[in-house]
Amino acid sequence: MTPPPHSASPRLMLLDAASLYYRAFYGVPDRRKTPDSPPSNAVRGFLDMVATLVTTYAPTHLAACWDEDWRPAFRVEAIPTYKTHRLADGSPDSEDTPEALAPQVPAIVDSLAALGISRVGSAGYEADDVIGTLVHRHRRKLPIDIVTGDRDLFQLVDDASGVRVLYTARGGVRDADVIDQAYLATKHGVPTGAAYADMAVLRGDTSDGLPGVQGIGDKTAAALIQQYGDLPALRAAVDGGDPAIKGARRTRLEEASAYLDVAPRVVRVAHDAPLPGVTLGSLRLPTEVADVRLMSVVADELGVASSFTRVLSALHIL
Repeated sequence: MTPPPHSASPRLMLLDAASLYYRAFYGVPDRRKTPDSPPSNAVRGFLDMVATLVTTYAPTHLAACWDEDWRPAFRVEAIPTYKTHRLADGSPDSEDTPEALAPQVPAIVDSLAALGISRVGSAGYEADDVIGTLVHRHRRKLPIDIVTGDRDLFQLVDDASGVRVLYTARGGVRDADVIDQAYLATKHGVPTGAAYADMAVLRGDTSDGLPGVQGIGDKTAAALIQQYGDLPALRAAVDGGDPAIKGARRTRLEEASAYLDVAPRVVRVAHDAPLPGVTLGSLRLPTEVADVRLMSVVADELGVASSFTRVLSALHIL
């Protein structure tokens, strides 16, 4: 099937870049011919994912959203355990990155630059915050697809604003789960992305070092948000002595008061990360190769020429 041309209806695609290149690193075989050859599986896999996504969903605008700070100070200040388990041994701020992946990240940066695909980050913020900011800026102007393997971004789902998530954790980019409000209601018991964020605060997330409220898991958290509407209303009911909240559940919610004061700042993505010079126009798909020499260098050094070809074909540049 011939994909629609890029003059088709406008659509913005936002890539959670680290989520994709980590998936590529662990999912694509390392085919180095000699132990001294540079690793390339993450680069090859990432480029192939971009080609598949552009071909399948035909965005007119695309941004690879970047972690300029994977553990921002404002989140650590709120909850010091935030992502501590991912710290490299003995480091107060460096992420523990697989040895064979580390040199491939700069190569992915070069690949995007060579292709002319926008890479967007913001000092002191995570890619999630960049995505949240771009969604906040451009929702209702055009449909937005967020590509990620991270459930945290479900909070941005908004049918009325045309925002959905293509969730890659199970089927990858070729068979991504399309997350809309119907999916949230069916699978998670909450009606909106905002309600999902409130549920996530209550539930917590051990993979991010967020303790949550003891004894409250997904189902109970969803039921409480459904009953009271949102987290502030639930907390007001607890403080006001609502008799429907009693026993151990009341005790645990009261004991978690200090956590609930700060957790929303950690769980909710920013909508105002500084993105100077980033406009919708700057995110338009490229119509020609931005740096032929750089593309040739990356392709030759890593043996990923065929992956570049697939991206260029998807972009209708070849």
